[in-house]
Amino acid sequence: MTKTEDKLMLRALSGEITTRPPFWLMRQAGRYLPEYRETRAEAGNFLDLCYNPKLAEEVTLQPLRRYGMDAAILFADILLIPHALGQPLAYREGEGPVLDPVRKREDLKKLSPEFIHTTLEPVYETVSRLSSSIPADCTLIGFAGAPWTVATYMVEGRGSKDYVNIKKWAYGDPEGFGLLMDMLVDSTISYLAKQVEAGAEVVQIFDTWAGVLPDDVFHKWVIEPTKRIVEGLRHQFPELPVIGFPKGVGGNIIDFVEETGVTAVSLDTGTPLDWAARELQSRLPVQGNLDPILLVSGGAAMETRIHKILDTLGKGPFIFNLGHGIIPQTPPEHVAELSRIIRHRAT
Repeated sequence: MTKTEDKLMLRALSGEITTRPPFWLMRQAGRYLPEYRETRAEAGNFLDLCYNPKLAEEVTLQPLRRYGMDAAILFADILLIPHALGQPLAYREGEGPVLDPVRKREDLKKLSPEFIHTTLEPVYETVSRLSSSIPADCTLIGFAGAPWTVATYMVEGRGSKDYVNIKKWAYGDPEGFGLLMDMLVDSTISYLAKQVEAGAEVVQIFDTWAGVLPDDVFHKWVIEPTKRIVEGLRHQFPELPVIGFPKGVGGNIIDFVEETGVTAVSLDTGTPLDWAARELQSRLPVQGNLDPILLVSGGAAMETRIHKILDTLGKGPFIFNLGHGIIPQTPPEHVAELSRIIRHRAT
């Protein structure tokens, strides 16, 4: 096994200021790559791809072959947990994920954690395969969605613009909604622990919709569940690095950092760099935060912003990433240019 000191990302997560920042990109395996589209077509559909260890391993490795990222993130999806709990899930072209919604405590009877690991066993096999197939200096990242974000999809039944159904339940019956959140907290701890046992060296918790909550309930539905997950994982794996990604939460990110116990925090595109360096990087390593649309447009604007991020956050423990995931319209050559710029910092 490669030692921690040989893995740039693990060094940055330990608080070291590295010669150049390690980099990886959220959704680095995805539709912008022609080889991914070919593999997905071979799998048949998105869920089949997630549950096929050989093909999921292949798409995880594809961006590493092209760009030499310092980390590989398991190819899976945040909605595999609700699917494993028994909630019907489909991915429809042009619509994204569609679930049979759960909207009241009586609906929770349809869900059961009893067979969660049977359903998710292919995911653990993918992690195991990756732990021996990624490059020796590459860090393997496991991940899950945060309970609030996963619950949003479960309750709304798809992506949402107004979050009416989940907020109505959370505000109107916090005790009943809390039962769903408890189920998700416990399932997420168990799911991530299995990923670590299979070979994941770092885990990231994605809370994409954390920013839709007002501050008076942010603690209850974002901070507290994440804190419980971190504590549950650390009970089993005391040294495990955990990255939190509470997207769009503004100043609430300081409470998130101070109270959850995460090792590092991933910054969304809207987080000001100087503020992040002063208020966050003084507390823990940070990750981020190039606008994914700059990666689409490329050119001088992209290059200027990459250098600004490196100049501002590269003075502390830092992992270069995007402020959210790569989008399908991204030209692969722009990702190659990003990789070249970051690697040039080491020369």
